Amino acid sequence: MPRIDAVTLKQLRALTAVAETGSITAAAQVLGLTAPAVHTQLKSLETALHCRVLDRAGSGHGGARLTSEGAAVVEAARRIDITLGACADRVRALRSGKTGVVVLGVVSTAKYFAPMILKRLRDSLPEIEVILKVGNRDFVIDALADRSIELAVMGRPPRVPAVTATPLGDHPHVLIAAPDHPLAGAGPVAPADLLAETFIGREDGSGTRILASRYLDRVGEGMPYRLIEMGSNETIKQAVIAGLGIALISRHTVTDELRSGRLVTLAAAGMPIVRQWFVVHRADLKLTPVLRTVFDFVLGARDSFLPPDPFAPLPGAVAAAG
Repeated sequence: MPRIDAVTLKQLRALTAVAETGSITAAAQVLGLTAPAVHTQLKSLETALHCRVLDRAGSGHGGARLTSEGAAVVEAARRIDITLGACADRVRALRSGKTGVVVLGVVSTAKYFAPMILKRLRDSLPEIEVILKVGNRDFVIDALADRSIELAVMGRPPRVPAVTATPLGDHPHVLIAAPDHPLAGAGPVAPADLLAETFIGREDGSGTRILASRYLDRVGEGMPYRLIEMGSNETIKQAVIAGLGIALISRHTVTDELRSGRLVTLAAAGMPIVRQWFVVHRADLKLTPVLRTVFDFVLGARDSFLPPDPFAPLPGAVAAAG
């Protein structure tokens, strides 16, 4: 029975060289070996496969031709060379960071520009597969902790787990209201008038909810306020448009509504609140070449998906100065 585990690449290459040159002597020259060394490789191959792979010619010059079995072995050897070549290309791509899989987590607010990140990556680095996971701040922190994501785009970085956070760009937050709201266009809103309103806010665990709570506690000096909790930015926007209340929200999530006039920003103390977007990864994570490629690409392409000037006037908007 053939012993495939005893077959070596050197043996296969020796046989292929004989097939291509027509003789052991010529094959030895191509391979940089002596004719006896090539002969030894061929004999070992025949022993491993339990068959003759060559019919030796009697010219005395090492002439040889393939047997049927030898032709089958050469065909397999050529396929092996092609497969190994493709493998080498993939290894080079992996080492250079041009291919692989990256799991990217984004907080819910970032989903408004995360698809643009994926589009830019797919167009520029089509061999890299990016798996996107979206959730609130607690979700992203938990995913970093259990290593189910590798990179994250988020606002305020967590203390636990320890992370490395690189600034990505400004993340402004504004107070929004319906255009017919009594406080719209009324100039700076007094804290007492602000606290008399009903606020529409995200769920516990959301970074926007944390920011809103801190802001209201600060301007109200601990006074109570009414809050209706909703689970998504889209629902909050629709609730504000319907006149159910006002909200503190990322300006990135309401650009279209401000531009069309369906929402307006309110002028109030401390507004807008400018935070930062960060690209985050665990401090103990060693960036592989593909992770480094995606990390560098996201930083380099930020101007293509983050608004270049978040405080520029929005054409057609009827918002009061924020």
